[in-house]
Amino acid sequence: MKIGIVGYQGAGKSTLFEWLTGETADPAQAHRAQNAMATVPEQRVEPLCQIYQPKKITLASLELVDTPGLSRSHEGSAARLATIRESGCLVMVVAAFAGNDAAADFQNFADDLLIADLDIVSGRIERLREQVKKPRPDRDELQAELAAIEPLHEAMEEGRSLREMELTPDQQKAIRSFQLFSEKPRLLVVNTPDDEEDLAQYQALAGDGIPVFALSLGMQLELTRMEESERHDFCAEMGVTSVSPHDLVRAITDTSGQMLFFTCGEKEVRTWMIRQGGTAVEAAGNIHTDLAKGFIRAECMNADDVIRLGSEREVKAQSLWRQEPKDYVIQDGDVLLIRHN
Repeated sequence: MKIGIVGYQGAGKSTLFEWLTGETADPAQAHRAQNAMATVPEQRVEPLCQIYQPKKITLASLELVDTPGLSRSHEGSAARLATIRESGCLVMVVAAFAGNDAAADFQNFADDLLIADLDIVSGRIERLREQVKKPRPDRDELQAELAAIEPLHEAMEEGRSLREMELTPDQQKAIRSFQLFSEKPRLLVVNTPDDEEDLAQYQALAGDGIPVFALSLGMQLELTRMEESERHDFCAEMGVTSVSPHDLVRAITDTSGQMLFFTCGEKEVRTWMIRQGGTAVEAAGNIHTDLAKGFIRAECMNADDVIRLGSEREVKAQSLWRQEPKDYVIQDGDVLLIRHN
C-alpha cells in the first residue's frame, strides 16, 4: 500500500519524507511525486531472533509518496492530487509557524480533497445521465449506478466526507474504481516552531477519528543526523524532546488499516504486512502468489507466546500451536508456516 504525503507548499512535506525514509527529496523533481520506503519497526523481532538465531532479518516497509505541494489558491490542485489517487492512506502536513494558521490550512486542504473528488463524481454523473437517455442493453444497470451515486454527490456538495457516511453495497460498488480521497483514512502532522511548548493545543485540530502528531519536523530531522551522545546533550541543554520517526511510521501503519505477521526460522525472521481483517490465504499470497494458489493450511502460533515460552516446542507443548484454514482471520503478531501444494 502506498502512503501519500500531502500539503501546501512550504508546509514541510519533504522534510517529513526525509525524516521517515532517510531519502532526500530532489528539489529538481518537486513538480512530480517522489517515492521511498520507510521500515516499519517491530519490537518483537529482536527477542524472536534470540530464539531462532536467523541468518537474515527482514522488516516490512511502507512506500511513502512525497507529492507536489499544492497552492493555497487551489489552482492546479486536482491535477497534482491525481498522482496519489492509488494511495491507501493520506498523511496531511500543515504548518503552524511563520504566522500560518494550521487549523485553517487543514480545513482548506480537506476542501481541496473534496473538490477533487467532486470533479470525478460529477463527471461520471454527467456521462451516466447522457447514456441513460439512449436505448441500450445495459440501461438498467447504468440507471441503478446513477441512482446510487447521486445521493453521494449531494452529500459531498454539502461538505460531508464519505468516511462519515454508511454506504450501501450498491454505492460502494459504484464508486470503488474512483479511489476517492473522501474514503481514505488520514493522519495529520502539524509542523510546529522549534520553540513551541504547548503541543497539546493541536490535538483537537482534526476532529474525532484522525490521529494528530505535533512536532518541529526540521528540528527532529537535525536530531536524527546527530550522534546519540551529541543528541542527548543537545536535548538536555535546549529542553527539547527527540521523537523517533518509528513512532510515526507505526501510527501510519495502524491508521492505514494494516498490521504485521511473522515468518520465523533459522534462515530468516521476517515481518510481513497485511490488511486488518485479512485471511490466511491473503497472508500466503503476500508471501508468494504460489503459496496462495496451492494453499492447504496455515500452521499458526503467536509471537508473544513464542517469546514468553522460549521455543516452538514449548508452544506446541502448551497446545498453543494451531492449524487454520484459508478463511482464518490473521491476528496481529501471528507466526505463520504456510503448507501448500
